Amino acid sequence: MKILVWLTEGTWEACVDAARDLLDGQITLLHIIDPAIAEVLAVPPTALLGRGKPLAAPDTLADAQHALLDAAAARLGRPTARLGRRGRPEREAVAASADTDILVLARDGDHTSLGPRSLGHATRFVIDHAPCQVLLVWPDRPPDLATIPPPPPHPPAKRTHRPR
Repeated sequence: MKILVWLTEGTWEACVDAARDLLDGQITLLHIIDPAIAEVLAVPPTALLGRGKPLAAPDTLADAQHALLDAAAARLGRPTARLGRRGRPEREAVAASADTDILVLARDGDHTSLGPRSLGHATRFVIDHAPCQVLLVWPDRPPDLATIPPPPPHPPAKRTHRPR
């Protein structure tokens, strides 16, 4: 069984723990650097006086990616492959899952209530387009069932028009 674990900042621990609980299989840890974030960090902030310095050196993101993959592998505690990619996270995650049996990912939206807002845009895209089974985990304790949104109101009864 091939298991792909999509690691994102803030939720990776829950994904690794869920993968560790799965049956034995070949696990690959995936982290994706979004070029839009890299671009923002490379632009020096404007300053009133003097020249600005970039917020992050180009190698800083790659170093952080390697450190995250190393930390996840250590937490997993068993042999694993590591895959670092750069691109639109949702597209890269779907492409990486093409030859996978299970993709493990975490909810990345609102953690205070149940419902569709518990998924961010990229996570929703991956869930909708992944060509494999998906294991979706809460990054922390799931909210109480009482937080489920109320049902929408019923639409008004349709009127049938009679010809005069």
